[in-house]
Formats: sequence, C-alpha cells, structure tokens
Amino acid sequence: MNNHPKCPFFGRCGGCAYDFTSPSYRESKASLLTEIPSTSAPIWVAPGVRRRGDFCFSGNQFGFFESHTKNIIPLDNCPNLVPEINRILPSVSKLPWAGSGSCLITSCENGIDIAINSTVPYVTSEFRSATSGVGAIRVTWNGRLVVETATPIIKFGDTSVEYPSGAFLQPSISGADALRELVTSRASGFNRIADLFCGLGNFTFALNADGFDIVGTGVTRDLFKKPLTLGMLAGYDCVVMDPPRAGARAQCDVLAQSNVRRVIYVSCNPGTFMRDLSILQNGGYVLQELIPVDQFVGSHHWELFATFDKK
Repeated sequence: MNNHPKCPFFGRCGGCAYDFTSPSYRESKASLLTEIPSTSAPIWVAPGVRRRGDFCFSGNQFGFFESHTKNIIPLDNCPNLVPEINRILPSVSKLPWAGSGSCLITSCENGIDIAINSTVPYVTSEFRSATSGVGAIRVTWNGRLVVETATPIIKFGDTSVEYPSGAFLQPSISGADALRELVTSRASGFNRIADLFCGLGNFTFALNADGFDIVGTGVTRDLFKKPLTLGMLAGYDCVVMDPPRAGARAQCDVLAQSNVRRVIYVSCNPGTFMRDLSILQNGGYVLQELIPVDQFVGSHHWELFATFDKK
C-alpha cells in the first residue's frame, strides 16, 4: 500500500482527508471506527483504483476544490484515480470551459463517460467541437447529449448494463466486487430476496432478486416516500438494502414490524446506519456481523456491511 506515489496535492486538495500513501494511513482511518460495533477487521481497498472523479470548474480553471474553500486547484492527474481517467485529464482540463459547475468523469467497461453540470444552460459550439478530441465515448452537458460514439457499459460480475449519465456507482470495481461477494454469501440459502435501493444492480443480478429503487434496474419506487409495506415484505425471507447517505429510516420502521428472517444492510454513512440499527434492534433484529470497508480511499467516509437476523 505504501509504495503508491505520493500525491503532490495532499494537504491542499479537498478530495482526501487522509494521505493514503502514508504508512500510518490505515491506523488513522481506522480511528474513526471507535463508536462502531464492528465484528471484523476492515476490508481495505487499494489506492489508485477509483473509477470516477467529481471535478469542478470555473472560468478556465478545472480541477478539485481546495480544502475548505471554493478555490480550484488545477490538476491533470490524481494518484487515486484509475489510469484510464488520468490519461484523458490533460485534454479535459484544457477544454474551453464556460461558467462554473461540476464534471463527473467515470471509467466504464468500454470507455470514459463525462457528465457536466454547469451554470451555463447551453453548450458553446467551441466546447462541442473540442470534446471530440478528449477521447470520451459520451459527454453530456446539463443532461443533454454533446457527443456519443458508444453507449457506456458497466459490468457487475458477468452482467453488463447500460450506464445512465451521472448514475450512482460504487467508486471502485474491487470495492463493489467485495461488497457483492459479502452480500451473496450471506444471502445464500434464502428463497425470495428483495434488493432495496438497488441502483443499477450490483447485487440484484447475482441474487436473482426483486429490485426496488427510485431509478435503476428494478421496480421504480421511491423508498423514502413509499417503503415496501408489511404485505409486500411478507413475500420475502431476506431483504438487502444499500441506501444513500440519508439511510433507510422509513423502510426500517416497517421492517422492524415484519417477519423477514434476514436483513443485509450496506451503508455509506455510519451516522444514519447507527440510527437504523437501533430501529431494527428495537424490532427484534439481532446484529450478527458488521464489517467496515474502506470504499472511499483517502476520505473520512466508511462503508459498512452488516447482517441482522430476526429473533
């Protein structure tokens, strides 16, 4: 881990709270887990494998925000990103940027996708022309297509799906694979599985589960406003959840009253996870295991994997 090239921007760039090249990185990051009742040692994701970067731009400057400011640190390389993104960053940084906004660059199975959101509602002819030379297979501006030479594809194990511009993805393939392996092993032996907040299907296909989400591969359902009801849950013996940072309070309130035998909960926010853990425990669920995953390398964020069984 410590042989990775030192990041020249650490300490100025707001992207990382911890120096992932430091020999003390794991010790420092693990100190955030003191209030988490983890039952296993963390799973560590290697640096340099992040497949998406959320950049910013203003005027002619492109890069990451400086820590705790709106100043932009220009850059055309990030040691925490996959080589495929770093190869095109010099060209992307030199585009004729207009206004200010964000630029999400994602490395897909078959090329690079760039999703831009800007204060300028339109794409200039100069920018449209310049995008053809950056090497991306798709570029969108405020959700509108600028250029597309192929439909971006994401793979979950052996399953390929089309990638909607700007859609949620776990930040690394290795991290997504680790979580999928944990989920599928703990769901083994259960007959009917509901995959809630299923996204594009990282768990859904491997589990042959019913997927429910606001958007994604499954049933279109806003689980914050309309959680699965007790009647709907009665058909499942296992529920998998991977909600956004807001957690799954409304769904946990219903699950606590259900007879679902096992709940598998993947969380990207320990704070809301602890809130939801309390709801499930008050409903008779027993925490069986809790494994931290360093999915967001360099940041202060932890991913948590947990299983609960009904008493």
